[in-house]
Amino acid sequence: MTENICFTLMMFWLLLLLLQLRVSGVMSNSPYILSLDCDMYCSDPTSVRQAICFHLDPKTSSSLAFVQFPQRFHNIAKNDIYESGLRSAFSFMWPGIDGLVGPFLSGTGFVIKRIALYGNFVQEDADPMELKKYFGPSNEFIKSLSQHTKSNILINGKDSSNELLLQEAEFLASCTYGDQTKWGEEVGFLHYSVVEDFLTGFVLQSKGWKSVYVNLSKPQFLGSGVTNLNDLLTQGTRWSTGLVEVGISKFCPFFYGPSKMSFLEKMCYANLSIFPLYCLPLWCFATIPQLCLLKGIPLYPEVSNLFFISFVLLFISSIAQHSYEILITGGSLRLLIYEQRIWMMKSITSHLYGTLDALMKRIGVREASFLPTNKAEGDERVKLYENGVYDFRTSTMFLVPLVALVILNMSSLLMGFARAILVGDLDKMFVQVFISLYILAINYPIIEGMVIRKDKGRIPTSVTISSSILSMIVLLSVKYGLLMH
Repeated sequence: MTENICFTLMMFWLLLLLLQLRVSGVMSNSPYILSLDCDMYCSDPTSVRQAICFHLDPKTSSSLAFVQFPQRFHNIAKNDIYESGLRSAFSFMWPGIDGLVGPFLSGTGFVIKRIALYGNFVQEDADPMELKKYFGPSNEFIKSLSQHTKSNILINGKDSSNELLLQEAEFLASCTYGDQTKWGEEVGFLHYSVVEDFLTGFVLQSKGWKSVYVNLSKPQFLGSGVTNLNDLLTQGTRWSTGLVEVGISKFCPFFYGPSKMSFLEKMCYANLSIFPLYCLPLWCFATIPQLCLLKGIPLYPEVSNLFFISFVLLFISSIAQHSYEILITGGSLRLLIYEQRIWMMKSITSHLYGTLDALMKRIGVREASFLPTNKAEGDERVKLYENGVYDFRTSTMFLVPLVALVILNMSSLLMGFARAILVGDLDKMFVQVFISLYILAINYPIIEGMVIRKDKGRIPTSVTISSSILSMIVLLSVKYGLLMH
């Protein structure tokens, strides 16, 4: 029942985008469209002018599909424990690909050329009857496909014009209007994935359209960021599902064609579409070294070995690069811990579930699910966020893996370290001991939520017990050789 509701919400959201495009075609027929999420507002009256300057530039106008602004949020706390500001994406990834073909289409905060969404079907000498096969039976909409033509309803200016316009708008907005047409397939926003923005932008740029990223010091648009763990992981699951859907579909950036994108541009899209798959090596990283530590199986060079230095340099360089990126964007080193923690949490939960959801949809086991992020803010939850305290009131599906892995790492660290001291092979096991210690240090708020906190946002005792049982089963299986030999 829940899956059917989620699928219905997904289709309603995509349908809403398409009907807005159709209805606006007979009302204003503006050549440019500003798209904003319902929780976003314009914070700079010159924002549209900034975008139109690019659209009207004679050097770029003919090939420019959209101008993308970064997503900025008005409710980000000083200690952004949930990485709600999306710093890495809009401060590094989007400017990076802007140097190639232009940024990804990001769902909100962009000004797009209407004709770019109409595909390759609009030609000056196109047959109106042929156009109806692609755009539907509305005569007024077919007339609007010419950028210099306005609806006859608006031109007539008669007393009945408002009523006729309303009737035409209702006709275009009907759920069945797009049936047997190319809406959602080759016209408008594509509905093959729940991240229709990413997919639509990719297809546009594959056809040769370009985009521009405008990142000014003053935010052009402001919205509401997530302020609790439940919304963060729900949102991450939805994004992961959509990205993997693209990566394993006919729209896979490496194989989709014919494409006018360069190989580097395809790599940028491919990297993002398979990004959730990083959950697989992270799950291995959070379990295999720890279980081997319990069994006394060394996986890394001992401290006295020269190869040990390579692992130290690799770790230090990774932390140094991350720290540098944070500092040059105005963040503090505390943000390094927050981002590493959220990366671990999302990889273990939402990236894994999103990947599984996309794979099951691909093989026909289930329909795609779409859970809209709840941006409504409760006073209690906002207060926890502003104080830098995690709110663990979320689904057991999200909490159990997190808590179980923390308990597994605690047990492995204590028993493995004790064993290494007694046997005298700490030199061989040092890296594995350090990995467990590092994971526990980064995820200390989970330990705090299990043991110390007594407020409503703590981890429920039932989750701690069930996670402990799960971890104990794994540990006993390792001890008696059921999982490892």
